[in-house]
Amino acid sequence: MMKLFSRFSLFVLFISLVGCQQNTKATSDKTLDARDIADVVTQQSFSANQIVDVGEVIWGIDFISSDEMIFSTRSGKLFYYQLGQDAPTQIQGAPSVHVRSQGGLLDVLYKVIEDTPYLYLTFSEGVDGGSTVALGRGVIDSDNKRLENFETLFVANAAASPGRHYGSRLVFDKDGHLFMTVGDRGQRNQAQDPSNHSGTVLRLNADGSYASGNPFLEDDSKLNEIWTYGHRNPQGIDIHPTSGALWTIEFGPKGGDELNHIIPGKNYGWPKMTYGREYSGAYIAPGYVEGMEPALVHWTPAISPSGMTFYAGDVFSEWNGDLFIAALGDTHVHRLVLDGEKIVGKERLFDSLDERVRQIRQGPDGLLYFTTDSGKIYQIAP
Repeated sequence: MMKLFSRFSLFVLFISLVGCQQNTKATSDKTLDARDIADVVTQQSFSANQIVDVGEVIWGIDFISSDEMIFSTRSGKLFYYQLGQDAPTQIQGAPSVHVRSQGGLLDVLYKVIEDTPYLYLTFSEGVDGGSTVALGRGVIDSDNKRLENFETLFVANAAASPGRHYGSRLVFDKDGHLFMTVGDRGQRNQAQDPSNHSGTVLRLNADGSYASGNPFLEDDSKLNEIWTYGHRNPQGIDIHPTSGALWTIEFGPKGGDELNHIIPGKNYGWPKMTYGREYSGAYIAPGYVEGMEPALVHWTPAISPSGMTFYAGDVFSEWNGDLFIAALGDTHVHRLVLDGEKIVGKERLFDSLDERVRQIRQGPDGLLYFTTDSGKIYQIAP
């Protein structure tokens, strides 16, 4: 009798495990597996030319003119660089930041508002409970290489002691609203609780206040700044150049990196919905859950996407409208070929550099620039 019971128990366990494996394959017809996207090859010749080397992680980069850029290092430094110069110059006046693990000085975004040249920064700030993500801005004086009148505009309610998953990417839309990503801070279940900012995309005014028209202004259980929630660690964000839609990209755990089309008020699922696994290989959740917003694309194995930009220039006509992704763990620049908003191809670029690519941006000159964790900036040119 005991042997019969044991065999029955093993059979039930086997059926349960099979069910879990099947659940991981649950999918939406809206979601592409990156492995199923056709590989393509760019026909126009191009090269990546190293223009900067500061020897430490370059996290954010933006342009203040056709030949001037500002970039941040995670250690807390801001730099000014004019194309053609031998070396960048450190900018004085950067805020003090909480440098630990993945935290430090993070994204940079230049924006002229009513003739005032602002530089927006995200950074990790020490608070009770560990650290969180903060947003601030100052007036950039590029002649004297200074950041003046810096003020903190917004501090996320996302305190955690793990120094990881800060999100922190920034983009303005055409109406002057500022979108900011916040990671789950290593506390995954917080991403399903919009009474805090962990695992969210925020929509703010230029002064850091919440924007009118945000989806949860009438819901006291959810924070006013939140545009979407259920994200893990979104470190790429941009506006589609023709549709004006907001897209983000985020790290999965072991696999399950996601590209998402952001729709206000939607829940993007983490950790209740993911194509990724625990780092041990253990099951987390199904790849699709009814009522949650599916990804456009998922990558398993992971590429570790840390930044992204749509290309909207004339220098590379073949690339116009395509999406370029900075791949950290998979050490390359990842190109998604788009037909409008439809993904029709993919290409791996610059594998041979073996660099952890942190961020990629288009310059006013129509060229692409990417940064690395080894402290370099490369210019992609014909």
